[in-house]
Amino acid sequence: MVTEAHPLSRPAVPLPGLRFPAVRHLGPNWYASVMGTAILATAGAGLPVHVPGVPGLRAVCAAVWVLSLVLLVTLLTARALHWTHHRDQARAHLLDPSAAPFYGCLAMALLAVGGGAVTVGRDVIGTGAAVALDTVLFTVGTVVGLAAAVAVPYLMTVHHRIEPGQATPVWLLPVVAPMVSAALGPLLVPHLPAGQLRETLLLGCFALFGLSLLATLLMLPLIFGRLLTGGPLPLALTPTLFLVLGPLGQSTTAVGNIADAAPGVVQAPYDQGLAGFAVLYGVPVLGFALLWLCLATALCLRARRNGMGFAMTWWAFTFPVGTCVTGAGALARHTGLVAFDGLAVALYVVLVAAWATAAAHTVRGLVSGVLLAGPTPGPAAPRRATVRTTSGAVR
Repeated sequence: MVTEAHPLSRPAVPLPGLRFPAVRHLGPNWYASVMGTAILATAGAGLPVHVPGVPGLRAVCAAVWVLSLVLLVTLLTARALHWTHHRDQARAHLLDPSAAPFYGCLAMALLAVGGGAVTVGRDVIGTGAAVALDTVLFTVGTVVGLAAAVAVPYLMTVHHRIEPGQATPVWLLPVVAPMVSAALGPLLVPHLPAGQLRETLLLGCFALFGLSLLATLLMLPLIFGRLLTGGPLPLALTPTLFLVLGPLGQSTTAVGNIADAAPGVVQAPYDQGLAGFAVLYGVPVLGFALLWLCLATALCLRARRNGMGFAMTWWAFTFPVGTCVTGAGALARHTGLVAFDGLAVALYVVLVAAWATAAAHTVRGLVSGVLLAGPTPGPAAPRRATVRTTSGAVR
């Protein structure tokens, strides 16, 4: 969902004796670009068909999904090189409380691309290949997500030394990953043999929904309390406020997708109960998401006026907003209200603008080399409230 803050600094300087120096500072935060690209495709393909749209939108979304798949393969390869040739730095990421939570992004990137395969990627690779790809990515992504949901809080408890005032929305990343599984798992239900396998997967997704929801409810008061008592976040971290939208929009999407898959899979009256729950839960949660969207936007505009430049945290503007698009779409299906159709389209316009902005700045930073640079030693004039670790994170 987003990334470690990595303000533009200077081009990377090759270190003598190191192989593949370009990937030395490539952290798990980079998977956020895959997440943002994948949800741009899936959210666009799921827009209400009766709302006037751009001609050929589905074909464009299919092309965007292919791009997300290419990005995923590229980053998996680069991160494998990182772990192979820069193991000291990789271990440092795990022991850095500002970097470790981003391991949740790996799981969500796998899940987002897999879900996109059966949603829109099937137009390119065929239904059979799409289901096979999603099965693999969903399985691996869910396992990685559950591991991150346990391992990262464990590391933060045992090995990291964190003050109460250091709470940031980044802490949500590892515990939100199971919610992505809960939202995308129901897409595979129709492709399983009828009977207990379908019901097991669907109720398993509902369990993942509860796991992630309760963990998120533990985190949100810490984050909101940090804002009220500690003031605004450092400039480069301000975009991470949009991460709070992730569990809100994704949980609304999850209950909607679970309800869609329930008829004929779970026994009556539970199938109808899930349909009712999708609306009774989704409407108030999406309402709070819109409130938080306004607050986060206001704080980001303030930070921009105060000199907030581009950082990889800008990818936080993409995936979380995309989950609100899919959440609004789920409510539109279950209520039949045109208002939710319009909300989904409006939020998708915001998503497109955010993705285009983040992608353009990322390409520019890659071409210049500054996004892959290590921290500048001993800066003469440090940025206000900004200190980078070797992982490129801002505290």
